[in-house]
Amino acid sequence: MRKQRTIYHNDARHYYLWLYDPPMRLKDARRPIDDVVGTGVDTFSYCVQRGDGLFYPSRVGLVFGSDKQPFTNSITWHAWHAMQSLIERGFDPLQILIDRAHEKGLEFWSDLRLATYGGIDPGLEIAQGGRYFAEPEVRDHLAAIAEELVCSYPADGLELDFTIANGSRASYLRPEDVEAYTPVISDWVAARADQVRRRNGGGTIGARIYPVEELNLRQGLDVRTWLAAGLVDFVVPMIYEYNRLDPNMPIDWLIEAAHEFDVSVYGMLQPTVPAQEVSLSSDSRVYATSEQLRATAASFWSRGVDGLYTWFMRWPHGDAERAFLAEMGDPDLSEEKNRTYFVLRRSQEEDNPGYGAPLPITIPRADPDDRRTLEFYVADDLSASEHLSKLTLSIKITNLIMGDVLTILLNGQSLLGQSLTRDFAHNTPHLAPRGLDLRFQLRDVLPRRGWNTLQLSLDARPALMEGNIKVEQIELAVEYSPYPSVR
Repeated sequence: MRKQRTIYHNDARHYYLWLYDPPMRLKDARRPIDDVVGTGVDTFSYCVQRGDGLFYPSRVGLVFGSDKQPFTNSITWHAWHAMQSLIERGFDPLQILIDRAHEKGLEFWSDLRLATYGGIDPGLEIAQGGRYFAEPEVRDHLAAIAEELVCSYPADGLELDFTIANGSRASYLRPEDVEAYTPVISDWVAARADQVRRRNGGGTIGARIYPVEELNLRQGLDVRTWLAAGLVDFVVPMIYEYNRLDPNMPIDWLIEAAHEFDVSVYGMLQPTVPAQEVSLSSDSRVYATSEQLRATAASFWSRGVDGLYTWFMRWPHGDAERAFLAEMGDPDLSEEKNRTYFVLRRSQEEDNPGYGAPLPITIPRADPDDRRTLEFYVADDLSASEHLSKLTLSIKITNLIMGDVLTILLNGQSLLGQSLTRDFAHNTPHLAPRGLDLRFQLRDVLPRRGWNTLQLSLDARPALMEGNIKVEQIELAVEYSPYPSVR
């Protein structure tokens, strides 16, 4: 049965076990839960392994750090000794978190990564030429870990995490094994579902999967079969290695398919965006603003998700992070608050979103018939809002000069009559200008609620100027006022 939830995930490492000197205080051991208590978060997801060891005293799997001694880096040393300092005093690090979550009224999910595990024979891994999930040894070992988590700990749910890799490369099956072993993976998921539901008190089971059906099928993950057979109670579409926020994530197919069988879909609010600086240097990650997070949340709610899921926010959580987590669980709380919609831009780093990103777009020549099209979602009903104060469409284009002639259409309507200001397309104006930021103040041509289409063409260039232009960034900033606006 579908259920609205607000979920926060902790990966056990970056903002937890890697940080604290031993002996670890109980206050610090409970910190991941306490970080989100008092916000809108009602469900806590905890990663129980990185892929090279488990973060609790397992009886069936390799404990993280036990095969890395003597240690050669500080983070591994910290994680091992933090856990051991608790175990030596009679505490189980995983049990501490579960108990704290329940004490504070939160559901607790054990998140089990499945792309690899500690102590695996390297020859079984796909990257080493092995067959991984096609091997009974692999399936049986991961099943034993799942059984331990379900039967030995009072967690409320088991989250099967299939998204540790970016989806573009084989992680679970070799391409030649996908057809034969996709049903085997479905049977394995079915057995875990039966395990969870037969436990005294029952439980919730779900999966983190890829946003695009093709990426799932390429990995042997037949999500539609899981949904139709009732194998999962929820799904979380995401890409792990490309943890960039995307308000236009292509998940409509999944929402429709899941809801047909009463399965919940939780929209993933990734914590970062590609750096907004437009330059020739490599991108770096920057934290998404509250306005960007709010717009993405609104997009997901409008498209039909059953709740929201996030992680890895700026830590320690400050006022801005806790304020967003407080409103994240209730779409009514963010109504008529400033939002920034945007179109995802590929970073210049090696990673990628797996399903492609619309930007940047290169327009190679001056040709009015060569019109490029992008789509973006807007959750606000802008034409009906009396409190809309300002609506700014920003389009950053490199190699653009003042004499260029552009056509820009929003849902087929020209922006020619809208107020336009220009600025640098980058934040370092002391460098040679590399483009322009075209900022349209939209008054007569408004985006509609739902999917919108933006079309651009370079119609002509001044004499002696050739070459391409590149559309680097598109943002729609929606600003509201507490008082009705007069138009």
